[in-house]
Amino acid sequence: MRDLGAGLRYLGRGQRWVLTHGRWFGFGLLPALITLVLYAAALTALGFYADDIAAWATPFADDWGSTGRMLTRGVFAVMLWLAVLMLAVVTFAAVALLIGEPFYEKLSEKVEESEGGTSGAVEQPLWREVWTALTDSLYVLSRTLLFTVPLFFLGFVPVIGQTVVPVLGFCVSGFFLTLELTSVAMQRRGVPVRERLRMLRSRKALALGFGVPLTLAFLVPLLAVPLMPGAVAGATFLVRDLMGERPHPDAGATPPPYPAHGTQAPPPPAWH
Repeated sequence: MRDLGAGLRYLGRGQRWVLTHGRWFGFGLLPALITLVLYAAALTALGFYADDIAAWATPFADDWGSTGRMLTRGVFAVMLWLAVLMLAVVTFAAVALLIGEPFYEKLSEKVEESEGGTSGAVEQPLWREVWTALTDSLYVLSRTLLFTVPLFFLGFVPVIGQTVVPVLGFCVSGFFLTLELTSVAMQRRGVPVRERLRMLRSRKALALGFGVPLTLAFLVPLLAVPLMPGAVAGATFLVRDLMGERPHPDAGATPPPYPAHGTQAPPPPAWH
């Protein structure tokens, strides 16, 4: 429970940081706004063609009675749209980060500076950072699909599909959204994506406390845009926790770092 609350506090702390640094808040809005327009267009198109897709995917229902056929295809269309929406929540951050790589990298750097700087930063040319971000995002997407595809089909199971599955869906989306958002600060330290995944798995509650509330907030129309800069800032604070980096003495209150209380934080490992 402690890590769950810590993740939520990092999310709030990131939002407060950008609101008190107005320039950086505005700096991170444009990439998120562009991404929102692209996703809104895609989801609107899916809404128009969902019935046609449902009819194509359920040919076995062609000979059923009208009630059974309409009910089956209606449920399929709704589940398809919800599954794509949940996937969009996770990939929204990835696409926004790709579009706004220089913006969010600079914002995250400023957060680090306010906490005393970054230990073991790895300098890379911009093209290399963008390429790494793209390949990492594809890896995260593939891992996300391993969970979302089975959950999509489980959604048709009576009772479980309407209770347990949505909860699991939000948890999966929240975890991988956290993995995606921490990529900016982790990439700066040269931590490979598979190691990031391992680190977050070791502290699932921390990842869920940060990512699940953000996933729910991203479902509110237009809210993803103003929350995105603070999400990047909050993920940077979270990464400093994972790496055991002490906050600056003048920084606001924050949950204790990863090492046990009273122990000296070890230097971050050299992943590169």
